[in-house]
Amino acid sequence: MKVILAKDFEFEAAQWLPSFPEGHHCRRIHGHSFRVTVAVSGPVDPVTGILYDHARISEAVEPLIALLDHRVLNEIAGLENPSMERLAAWFWERLFPQLPGLYEIVIQETSKTRCIYRGDT
Repeated sequence: MKVILAKDFEFEAAQWLPSFPEGHHCRRIHGHSFRVTVAVSGPVDPVTGILYDHARISEAVEPLIALLDHRVLNEIAGLENPSMERLAAWFWERLFPQLPGLYEIVIQETSKTRCIYRGDT
């Protein structure tokens, strides 16, 4: 039996998108209540009945959330132009070595907008 297991995390941060044209509202500094969903995929262990202990995902993700929470994303190395797409890749690059079976990163910056990233495969 193969499953996808997902866990949500949240943080608050400010940003601006310097690549947007002058006058665009995203070019100005603004903030979001971000939601990050980290999903892993693989077979369920027949003995334990689970794929992952959720704590394993939290142990990998929470230090990254601590780096971003209540910060200006543009000031963080690798996020100088912090689009949802680049933020998703930023999480992927840091989590992939720690979470075997990493399947998907979803960055949601508003109730209506999100980016789904599944690595460069």
